[in-house]
This record gives sequence, structure tokens and C-alpha cells, in this order.
Amino acid sequence: MKHILSNLTFQVLVAIALGILVGVLHPGFASYAELISKSFINMISMLIAPIIFFTIVLGIAHMGDMKKVGRVGGKALLYFEIVTTLAIVIGLVVANLLKPGVGVNVPAGDVSKIATYTAQAGEINWLEFIAHIIPKNIFEAFTKGEILQILFFAILFGYGLSKMGEAGHSVIATFDKISKVLFNIMKVVMRVAPIGAFGGMAFSVGKYGLGTLLPMAKLMGAVYLTCFLFIFVVLNGICRYYKFSLWQYLKYIRQEILIVLGTSSSESVLPSMMKKMEDIGCDKSVVGLVIPTGYSFNLDGTAIYLAMAVIFLTQVFNIDLTLMQQISIMAVLMVTSKGAAGVTGSGFIVLASTLTALKIMPVEHIAILLGVDRFMSEARAITNMIGNGIATIVIAKSENEFDQAKYLKAISPAAIEKAEEEHF
Repeated sequence: MKHILSNLTFQVLVAIALGILVGVLHPGFASYAELISKSFINMISMLIAPIIFFTIVLGIAHMGDMKKVGRVGGKALLYFEIVTTLAIVIGLVVANLLKPGVGVNVPAGDVSKIATYTAQAGEINWLEFIAHIIPKNIFEAFTKGEILQILFFAILFGYGLSKMGEAGHSVIATFDKISKVLFNIMKVVMRVAPIGAFGGMAFSVGKYGLGTLLPMAKLMGAVYLTCFLFIFVVLNGICRYYKFSLWQYLKYIRQEILIVLGTSSSESVLPSMMKKMEDIGCDKSVVGLVIPTGYSFNLDGTAIYLAMAVIFLTQVFNIDLTLMQQISIMAVLMVTSKGAAGVTGSGFIVLASTLTALKIMPVEHIAILLGVDRFMSEARAITNMIGNGIATIVIAKSENEFDQAKYLKAISPAAIEKAEEEHF
């Protein structure tokens, strides 16, 4: 009995169940539950910037070859583009086949609530988005948690450190110790993951209510089904090609999957995913480059949701799309889907920007999705997280930077259970 109670996966499952129950029975608790969930995510967020920085700097300093860094980054971006495009195509195809919006009579959404989303969507300029990767003030980038800016600076810092030779060894040793301290802090934070998952689920159910799901049940079912098919068909095919088991990988990251399910945010497990990808056999430098970049450029679940949401809205409001219009939707989504971060609500902003660019319907139509967006964010975030981990293993294997012995040890049932009992 004690063995089960100390298992983090079990604790998070119980917390999610309790969160649903509290949300249904005491919806007024939602505001307090949101505070609990945000507090947990904030504790994780405070570690993301320094962990990314030290992981990348140490990886590049040990690698010492900027050509290799460029090659890894180029491979990662090419992989991200191919896989997310596949996700968009699958989302469009399934939405056209299942027609989740046909015959759906939904109440008009509260347009006033989407004002902030449409305003942010209107501000998105994709050339500025690329230029924004270069920080004008690195301290500001750290305080605001700008992942891509930190990534850019860390690559340059790692390069500068690698050029110091033996003189830089003392700095590397110090950074290595600081990195270990940060991961020890994260072990403490992960102990309260069940509380964060409870708060996130209680907030979602309490604020929006399970009753809001009924009119949108068909869309929700279609999104979850498509994400499931994407993981077990497309990503499983990639895993088989690169000779590792999707099922073993999913068992290995099962506590991260449940935490994301509870908090609706893939950002809540970013640091622990980086640690787990190292422990499963991926080189530190590959992990440092692929995982943070993937959180902006490899959002498979978000791509699926965006494609299906656009088609759903056209079906609800009886807007017939030609084949060329659907191809143009895919082209726009290939750009807009890259701008979503790994936090709750960003998918809604990008959906607004997509409709603004397409001009096929009033952007205010997205208001009808507001009540269920939170419940679909779990599917998006889990798919994004799973996809980023697989991308890291794929790039590591392609660079011969994957330790098969560590992989076999990490996926053993005994190793997984021991890690969960230690709460990390």
C-alpha cells in the first residue's frame, strides 16, 4: 500500500479525479483552484530559463564544434516542419471526413471575452517574430522567460566558452554544479505536482462546467481521436523507423503526461522532459537545442487543433471551402502554428491570427469555442510534449549521440518505478 501511495503517477491520477469532483460539486472554488494551478506553473517557469541556458551552454562547450550545432539545429527545424505539416494535413482530412460542425447548433459565444485574443492576434507580425529571436537585453529575456532569445544567447555563450580552451574549464565546472543545483530544486517542485494538477482540473471544470462540453462533444471527440491517431500512427511509424518503442517511451514519461493533463500546459514539464531525455540516452547538447526550439516550432497537437477548428467553424456557419481554399488554410497554418508557445490559451490567439489572415469568416466566430478550448488544450499539450520528446530521440540517433545502454536501463520497469517513488 505504501508503495502505491508514494508513486507520483498514482498521486497525480488521484489529484485529477479529485479536481474534477471539486469542480463539479463546488464551481465557486474555481478562482482558488486557478491560483493553485498558476502557482505550480510559476514554480516550474522560474526554473525554465536558467535550466535551458545552462543545459545548452554546457552541451555546446563540451561539444566544441559549432558546425555540429548548426547541423543539429538544421535537422531539428526540417524535422519540425515535415511533422507539423503532416499534423495539419491529418487534421484537415479528419475534419472533412467526420464533419464535426455539420448540424451543430451552438449558442452564440460571448464576443467581448475574445477581445484580448483578437487584439494579440492582430499584433502578430511573422517577420518581427523571427527578428524577435535576437534579444536586445538578455536580462530582460530571462525575466520575461523568452525561450528562443535565451536559446540564441546560450548558443553564442557556449561557443564563446568553448573557444577559451583550458581557461574555460573552471567556468564549465561551476556551471555544471549550478545546473545540478537547479535540477535538485526541480525535484522539490515536482513533489507538489499533484497539487498543481488538482488545481488545474478543478479550475477547468469549475469555471466552464461539464455542461458546456455537450454541444461541442463531436468536435472534442474528433480532436482527441485525431491526436490519438497521430501519436499511434505517425509518431509510432517514426519510432519504428528509428528503432525504439513508442509504448516504452510513453510509459517512461507517463507522469509528465498526467501532469500536462491536469495543468493543460506542456510548459509545466519542460524542465523534467529535458532531464528525462538526457536520462533516456540523448546527448545534453541535442536535448538543449531540440526541446526548447520544439516548444515554439514543433507543436503537432496545436497544428491538429488549429486545422480542425477552422474546418469546424466553416461547417457550423455553412461556409463552403474549395480545395484551393483548404490548401491555402494549410499554407497559412504552416506559418501561424509556429508562433504558439507551450502555455494554455496560446492556441486560441493563433487561431484568431489564422482567421484574420484567411479572411474567410468574421474572427468573432471563434467565441463559440471559448468554453471548450480549455478542455481541448490537454490533447494539444500532451501531443506537443510527446512529439518533442520523440524529435529529440530522432535527432540524437541521427547524430550518433544516443546512448542505447542508458535507453535500455531507463525504460526498465524497475527504473521507472524507482524514479516515480523519488518524485522525479
